[in-house]
Amino acid sequence: MATTFEIAIPFGTPNAIAAAEAALDLIDELEDQLTIYCETSEIARINATAFEGSVLAEPKLFALFSHAAVLTAETAGAFDLAAGAIVKTWGFHKREGRIPDAKALREAREASGTKHVILNEGRIKFRRRGLELNLGGIGKGYALDRAAELLRNEWGIRSALLHAGGSSVYALGSPPNRTGWTVALKHPWKPDETLGTVALADRGLGTSAATFQFFEYNGKKYGHVLDPRSGHPAEGTANANALAPTAAEADALSTAFFVLGTPAVTAYCQSRPEIAAVMLADFANAQPAYIGLSPTSAIRT
Repeated sequence: MATTFEIAIPFGTPNAIAAAEAALDLIDELEDQLTIYCETSEIARINATAFEGSVLAEPKLFALFSHAAVLTAETAGAFDLAAGAIVKTWGFHKREGRIPDAKALREAREASGTKHVILNEGRIKFRRRGLELNLGGIGKGYALDRAAELLRNEWGIRSALLHAGGSSVYALGSPPNRTGWTVALKHPWKPDETLGTVALADRGLGTSAATFQFFEYNGKKYGHVLDPRSGHPAEGTANANALAPTAAEADALSTAFFVLGTPAVTAYCQSRPEIAAVMLADFANAQPAYIGLSPTSAIRT
């Protein structure tokens, strides 16, 4: 997943090291399942064969596909894991961003979209040849959720903070004598400042930004967060943070929120009170917008 995973467990927790090692081993196994860079992964197998006929998916992976399809519908397509062909056309899957050929982009858009994916009783099938799933917008969060589940259910761990590169976070419980794990939200272009901090307990946090993954062409910046609906990089947002019950959902929604922008995100959070967001528009002197934050995840600046 091209990032570093870390797990923090309070000092004195029994079996902390063994539990953390087991959780990190599980993340390695999930990498082998979810990666698009290995022909033997389950995702690669699905991408290669699901147009020819329906493919049986591992149950938890199928549940992830099903949940992702719901999020795609709720966000009007702003998040869509069936946009792998578009990602490839822009070169972002290899971090080699480029302006795509118009014909290639049109064909990639025609071969993209969850609307072309059939999910039925544990099996998945594609309606379009060349359609590809890419879990880059949800996979890290899913891995954190699974690791936290293992810590809780198999090792009895009730307090831990798990993160993947800082952009995907899951807080299991709270630290001793605290109401939550305190997590800072990085400012995308001011390294000495933050957008504030949130206190997380049994919640996920996802962050989307184009701070590092972008390229410039003819003086214009093209970020790696693509709008699946247009097939082009999203514009207007510098940083989007989503707080949700799971890290997978927070990951997916932070991507969707980056695409949607603050007004649409405000409406979304009003319809789902368990979701919150911190947004920063992409213009000079923009101020962060704090949307739907509950007392248990209150922002501090």
